[in-house]
Amino acid sequence: MILDHVFAKVRGERLAPYFKLISNCQVFEDVKIAAGFLIEYNPDHNLDEECWFKVENFSSREFFVGLLNTTFDSKDYANLEKSKFSKIDYIFETHGEDFYFQKITASYFLLRKTIVLGDVAEVEESVTRIVVNSLPDAIYFKKSDTLVFKNLATISSIFKGIDTLFKEATNDEVGNFLSEEFISLKNDYGVPLVSKPNRKRIGLALATLGQMAKQDRAAMLPYINEYCGEKLKFDQKNDTFEISTDDELKLLIYGIEQRFYTTLIGKERRIANSVQMIR
Repeated sequence: MILDHVFAKVRGERLAPYFKLISNCQVFEDVKIAAGFLIEYNPDHNLDEECWFKVENFSSREFFVGLLNTTFDSKDYANLEKSKFSKIDYIFETHGEDFYFQKITASYFLLRKTIVLGDVAEVEESVTRIVVNSLPDAIYFKKSDTLVFKNLATISSIFKGIDTLFKEATNDEVGNFLSEEFISLKNDYGVPLVSKPNRKRIGLALATLGQMAKQDRAAMLPYINEYCGEKLKFDQKNDTFEISTDDELKLLIYGIEQRFYTTLIGKERRIANSVQMIR
C-alpha cells in the first residue's frame, strides 16, 4: 500500500527546497477525469467546468520537474520548521503514484480566532492555517505521463517555462503576419498596437496558415467576408481586408481559425469562443 504524504516547496532553499509537511494523510480527494474531458492546451479556449487542459509526454518537456521521477520516501525529507511556513511556494501531495499540486500565495494563509463546532462549541485561539482548495491546481498522472491543469498562469511558477506552450508571438512574428498579402493596414495600425491576447492568437493563426493549402486560403477570404462584412472592410479587387484596430484584427484571426458558423436550426450566425476537435 502506498501511503500519501504532503510536501512543501520553500522559497529561498536552493540545495534542498522540499520539506515534509504532513505524513500519512490525504488533503485532496481522488480526481478521476474521463478522456473526453481532457483538452489540448489552447490559450483561447474557455474550459467547461468539468474539463481540464492536458500536456502529454510531460516527462520529455523542458519544464518537467525532475522530482516527479522520484520514488518518494518521507524519511528522505526533513520536517518543515515553523519559521519557514511563510515561505511556502506550493504544496504537493503524493497521491498513490500521482502528484497533486496547489500554488500557495499570501491569500491562502489565514490567522483568525474561530468557534469550533464539535460535540460542544469551543473557541480556538488564532492559529495560522493554509486553505486547501477542493481541487488541486495541477495533477501529474505518472502512468500516462500527463499533466492536467485548469489555469496556466497559476502553475507557471511551479513548472518553470510551461508558459512557452503558447507564448505571445514575437515582434518579428507579428510583423510577418501583418505583412500577409490579404492584410492591408490602415490608420497607422501596426506591430506596437497589437495587444497581448492577439499576439497569442497570431501564434495559432500562423500555424494554421502554414498548414493551409493554396485553394483553402483563397476560400478563406469570402468566408470571412460573409460573416464580417459589416465590421471588416474587404477590397474584392485586391483580396485584402483593411485592419485599423485590434478588434478588427481579432475578427480576422477568428476567421482564419474558422470560428464563424450558422446554426442548422434557426440559422443564427455565431462566433465560437472555444473549439474542440471531435475524434
